[in-house]
Amino acid sequence: MTFNKRSLVSTVAIAATVLATGTAQAEMSDDAVRIGYLADMSGTYRDLAGPGGLEALKMAVEDVGGEVKGVPIEVFSADDRNSADVGANTVRGWIDQQNVDLVAGMVASSVTIAVTKVLEEANGLGIVSGSAASSITNEHCTPNHIHWVYDTYPLAHGTAKAVVEQGGDKWFMLTADYAFGHALEGDVTRVVEESGGEVVGGVRHPFPTSDFSSYILQAQGSGADIVGLANAGSDTVNAIKTASQFGLTQTGQQLAGLLIFLNDVHAMGLEATQGLLLTTGWYWDMDEPSREWAERYFARVGRMPTMVQAGVYSSTLHYLNAVEAAGTDDAETVRARMAETPVEDFFARNGRIREDGRMVHDMYLAEVKSPEESTGEWDLYEIKSTIPAEEAYRPLGESQCDLVSQ
Repeated sequence: MTFNKRSLVSTVAIAATVLATGTAQAEMSDDAVRIGYLADMSGTYRDLAGPGGLEALKMAVEDVGGEVKGVPIEVFSADDRNSADVGANTVRGWIDQQNVDLVAGMVASSVTIAVTKVLEEANGLGIVSGSAASSITNEHCTPNHIHWVYDTYPLAHGTAKAVVEQGGDKWFMLTADYAFGHALEGDVTRVVEESGGEVVGGVRHPFPTSDFSSYILQAQGSGADIVGLANAGSDTVNAIKTASQFGLTQTGQQLAGLLIFLNDVHAMGLEATQGLLLTTGWYWDMDEPSREWAERYFARVGRMPTMVQAGVYSSTLHYLNAVEAAGTDDAETVRARMAETPVEDFFARNGRIREDGRMVHDMYLAEVKSPEESTGEWDLYEIKSTIPAEEAYRPLGESQCDLVSQ
């Protein structure tokens, strides 16, 4: 058989195409992309992430057609019960037995830190959407996870700085006694002192806690102007309700909710929460793209999404797009593709993934509306100002992360 030059080039091109296609298919492990959603599905953090976050993840899967690179996307879910051991064992089983490619969700910071160690050992990949401890991409950073929605650094720099500037310079800290609470307390203390205020006292409570009576009494006797709540979920709700029962604000003290979610404000009502300043990574009514996605979510779930639930969708879609672009579900390759792709969607403005794994994006200082200002059941926030991405998060120059070039 005789080949001319043109036929030889064509044959080589066809062979290269077949080889590339075969390689891409081979890189999609087990003929599926498997995502495990791990979160508190029944306890303190159920409403801010929980089943609603799983629904957001499923929306992202549906929006890419339920498959990527010709293979189906399979979704697993589990309740970690806010236990580091349960979370770590669940993820270890997912990786060893189900060949899960991505672990999503992750709320309690103690659970997340345990899980990310498992992911590093197994060379897996995780995207953290619910946890707040800034240490997750600082001293606990790994090359195997990304922190998406928010952390304690912008929460402190947004809310605490604004409160001190308004004259609230003597603080008492009411802190959840685990990694997240400790991180938030530390970040707030630093911001308060740098802004000219002082922390005059504090107490740490077990996680979770239902009876805040003794803690609120200590706060009342502290002489502080501001009682900072370094907790979240039902702990925050219970603390605010107890403070109201004890007349804390009537005696001249003010509460500062350092991690407040939309569902918290909705549950407590505007009468109890009006005027509260908070920092958020996203709000459903901030612009048209946010409203459009939130209304789709509402039609499925019956309530407006929190920033965590929106972040689960955003991060899952970014991951699936990276798998598609890279032609593989290999953890290292996909993470690199995610990091080199800007994050600009209904959730994130000016977003990008840094070398420490922190996805930085614009954050927002919001104020809870009064009942008279609200025009509907979920019309709860007024966005007061934008905290630019590069100002919101811990500067890399202060990082303790081993991945950061010094």
